[in-house]
Amino acid sequence: MNMVDLMALLVGLQLRDEYRDGVRENFERIRAISQVVNEFPLPDNIEAASVFEP
Repeated sequence: MNMVDLMALLVGLQLRDEYRDGVRENFERIRAISQVVNEFPLPDNIEAASVFEP
């Protein structure tokens, strides 16, 4: 069983066979985008906001 199937099982999602490849491709895109964000250097003096206010 692959990760997409395991996660679908975990959240109780009935994932149709024709959507599996698309879901996997989208997770690859998300991984690539998040890697850029996670590798962005932040100064040590940056503090996380305790409350988000738009």
